[in-house]
Amino acid sequence: MKGNFIRGLKERASQIKRDIAALYFALKHPQTPWYAKALAVLTVGYALSPIDLIPDFIPVLGLLDDLILLPGMIVLTLRLIPKDVMDECRARAENTPLMKNNYLAMGIIIAVWLCLGFLIFRLFIGKSYSSRRGI
Repeated sequence: MKGNFIRGLKERASQIKRDIAALYFALKHPQTPWYAKALAVLTVGYALSPIDLIPDFIPVLGLLDDLILLPGMIVLTLRLIPKDVMDECRARAENTPLMKNNYLAMGIIIAVWLCLGFLIFRLFIGKSYSSRRGI
């Protein structure tokens, strides 16, 4: 019983990795609708980002984004992409490794998180800090 459960989890994890790679290739496919591409950018970016929406060290809630949010985003994105496009992208994902040293993608993800952090700081913390200083 326990062996079947662990085997099922490993299989599901490998399926998620394949789906992320396939979504990456679907981003570049010309027949993918724009709204599916927009959601795919968010999904792939979130999956590959080292920063979680809810940090993992927060008990229970920290793991919910990995167990519910990410698979939910993947399923929703897959439903928006035409089946023939997704089949082609899955086949390509099986034959092409996605995780290579892609420093450009890493730089973009880090830049996006830094910009979001700056905006949050300016919106919530920056105003109270500048009002105390009389600026």
